[in-house]
Amino acid sequence: MIKYFMSNKKKTDLRGFVYSTDPNFHFEEAKNIEDTLLPSQQKLKVRLETKHRGGKAVTLIEGFIGKQDDLEDLGKKLKSFCGTGGSAKDGEIIIQGDQREKVLQWLLKSGYKNAKRI
Repeated sequence: MIKYFMSNKKKTDLRGFVYSTDPNFHFEEAKNIEDTLLPSQQKLKVRLETKHRGGKAVTLIEGFIGKQDDLEDLGKKLKSFCGTGGSAKDGEIIIQGDQREKVLQWLLKSGYKNAKRI
């Protein structure tokens, strides 16, 4: 009888690596955690997108440079202002619907002077 235990499984790291054949290989920790730029230094682009969304339009805000927590906070404020849902991940904020004018108005009022509609 063969018994399998959960502890016998190879554990992967966060990047999905299980092992390396190089005996001198060591994982390098991500030390480049970028600080969030000031709102006046952010170059945000606001655009409308319908690709891969079943024909539904979403407003996409790209170009945010900073920590994930700050991106999620900005996304939460924009969603609240527009009164719609959305998400913030991978350096971009997605707001449901065509909210380009509202988003651009809020960004300019909040100090994001380099925000542009494309």
